[in-house]
Amino acid sequence: MSHPEVHGVVILARNGDRSECYQDPITQKSDYTQSTPLGEVQAHQLGTYLRNLYLNPSSPSHIRGIHSDLVDLEEVHVRVKVGGEGASVFDSATALLQGLFPPNPANRITLANETTVMAPLNGYQYIPVETVEPTNDRSLEPWTDCPAFEKHVQDVQNSADFKEVSKNAQPFFNALKDFVFGRELSMQNIYNVWDYVNSELIHNKTYAHRLPPTFIEQARGYANLREDAIYSDKAMAGIGNIASRAALSSILKALQRIAFNGDPLQLMIIETTYQPFISFFHQTGVIDSHPELKAIPDFGSALAIELRRAPPPDARDFLRFKFRNGTSEDFRTIHVFKHHEDIPVTEFIYRLENSVIDSNREWAQACSINSESSWLSLPAQATTGSKLADASLGIFLALFMTLMMFFVGKAIRRRRSVRLAGPEDRLSAPPSEVVVQLRNEKAHIPF
Repeated sequence: MSHPEVHGVVILARNGDRSECYQDPITQKSDYTQSTPLGEVQAHQLGTYLRNLYLNPSSPSHIRGIHSDLVDLEEVHVRVKVGGEGASVFDSATALLQGLFPPNPANRITLANETTVMAPLNGYQYIPVETVEPTNDRSLEPWTDCPAFEKHVQDVQNSADFKEVSKNAQPFFNALKDFVFGRELSMQNIYNVWDYVNSELIHNKTYAHRLPPTFIEQARGYANLREDAIYSDKAMAGIGNIASRAALSSILKALQRIAFNGDPLQLMIIETTYQPFISFFHQTGVIDSHPELKAIPDFGSALAIELRRAPPPDARDFLRFKFRNGTSEDFRTIHVFKHHEDIPVTEFIYRLENSVIDSNREWAQACSINSESSWLSLPAQATTGSKLADASLGIFLALFMTLMMFFVGKAIRRRRSVRLAGPEDRLSAPPSEVVVQLRNEKAHIPF
C-alpha cells in the first residue's frame, strides 16, 4: 500500500566514534568517554543525510509542512542520553544538529534602533536538547542499577550455549593475548576486548600495522554474540528487552503527538548508545527477517520511524521503519511484527503497549526493586572523587536526613494534636502538607 506523505519522523541515533569504553561485565555500567573528531564527523554526516532526506522539499520523503531553513523549536524535540559513555553521546547530538540545521544567514534579528544582528558563526542555529540522566529518568539507560537485569546477564553467561561459545573462543583468545596488554580475555569481557582492539585499530597507526588479519572480525563476531544475548529476550516484555521497552515510551509518545493534528511536533531525535537498537529489533521481530541485525550497530547508525498518512478515503496513519548501519550506507526499509508493508500506528501501539515501561515506578517493578528509596537515591558511582570527602559527605547527609525526619515528625504530631468541634469520628486530623506532597510526587513520576 502506498503512503507517500510523511507527516513526521522519530529518529533513534547512535553516537559517533569515541575513546575506549570499559563496561562492567555484570552491571553493564560504562565508563566516561570522550568523542573524537571522527565521531563528530560521523554524527554531522548523519545530520546532513537526514536533512537531505526529510527537510529537502524535493525529496520524496520530505516531512510535510516542516520549516527546513530556520528551525521551528516547536516542531523539533531532541532527547540525549547522558548516563554511560558520558559526553560523547551529547557531543554527537550537537554535531548531528549542526548537520541537520546548518548555519543560516537568515538567522538574524532587527533591533528597535534598526540595527540588524546575525547569530554567531554566520547564523549558527542553537537548538536546545533535553538531557536524560539515569539519576532521575530511566527511559534511556534502564539496564544499569537493575537487579533483575543483572540476574539476566548472569543467567545468560551461565547458560550452556554461552559456555560452549566460550570454549570455542579459547584458541582465538590465546592468539589475541599479545594485543590486549593484560585485559581479561573471556566471553564475559569480550565487549571490552573488542572495544579496545577496535579503538586502537582506528586511532593507533602502530597497532593497526601489527594486528593480524581477521582478528578484528573475530573479536567483533564474539562481541556481537554476547551483546545480542544480553540485550534481548524471547518474551516481548522480558527483562532482556529492557533497553527498548523503556526507550519506546518516548517513541510512542512522540508518534502520538505527531499523529495529532493540533500538536506542532514533527521531528523527534533520540541520541543514545547501541543497546536499544538490539532490543528493539528483537522486541518487534525484525530479526526474523533480518538476522544480520543481531549485532552491535556501527557508530553513527540510525533507525527512522516515519509516520505516513494514507490518501482519502482511508485517513489512517501508518509507520514505515528504516535502518542505516553506520555512515557508509543508505536507509533500507525493515518490517516489524512480520508485516511486509507499512504497519498501522494503532496496531503497532496495541502490540507493544503491555511491554513498554512508561515511568520510573514501572522501571523499578521490572527491575524487582522493592524499596523506592533505593532507586530514587543517587547511583553508586556518584562520588566526589575523594574517599575522605565521600565519607564526610555521607555522614553529613545522614545527620541532615535525621534532623529533617525529626522536625517533620514533630510537625506531624503537632498537627494531629489539634481537635475540632464535632463527633469523635471526625476528629482524625488530615495528613500533613508534607506527606500529601510526597504522596503526589510518588504517584506522578513521569519520564
